[in-house]
Amino acid sequence: MGVQLPRWVWVGAVTLACIAGMVNVIGYLGFEHQAVSHLTGTTSLLGAALAGGDWRAVRHLWAILIAFSLGAMVSGLIIQDSTLRLGRRYGVALAVEALLLAASVPLFMRQELNGALLAAMACGLQNAMVTTYSGAIVRTTHLSGMFTDLGIGLGHALRGMPLPVRRLMLSALIISGFLAGGILGAWLFRALHYRALLIPSALTGLTGIGYVLYRHWRLSPPYRQPGGQADVQEPPEPH
Repeated sequence: MGVQLPRWVWVGAVTLACIAGMVNVIGYLGFEHQAVSHLTGTTSLLGAALAGGDWRAVRHLWAILIAFSLGAMVSGLIIQDSTLRLGRRYGVALAVEALLLAASVPLFMRQELNGALLAAMACGLQNAMVTTYSGAIVRTTHLSGMFTDLGIGLGHALRGMPLPVRRLMLSALIISGFLAGGILGAWLFRALHYRALLIPSALTGLTGIGYVLYRHWRLSPPYRQPGGQADVQEPPEPH
């Protein structure tokens, strides 16, 4: 039997992937050409900078890595768990992310590194906020895990094993959302330059408001169950 994902997880994950795609491409198209939503390439660049003795790049790349990690730390302080569950303080985390993105705009416009650091911190916060649900890894700021899940699922299908349809659908939707965000972010950057970051900032804030309203509705009678938990499970995944 596959993982069961309530609708708010689907909608939230795809929306946040789109936002991350926008932020990442705007950071990449900016004055430092620095991706901010994932750290694999950044760590590789750091290794190359250390080997080449480019100490300016070393300081810059280390700062991006630390900022992303600090964002994840803030998420841990706010949410205090790595398992996705309705009722947690995701609205607060999304509000902080929206403020970080908005605050990065004037710094980017002055071509200050701190703009990229705030954007990286926002991405770290978002990525740590959306982590796991019922054993499924949910990442919204980078796609390596999503493509890996797709490959594993297709390999299992070729061997005649049960296909985890919901997990593969979620991976495909997150990939599509991130790609759509990248396309939209590139268009917005050409039109608005760094002010384009105000769009994902606003979307993040609206997502937070939407989550709070949905949470209030789902945790109210008749959905509320004894013990204060909402019934958010969907029917079992078909094979």
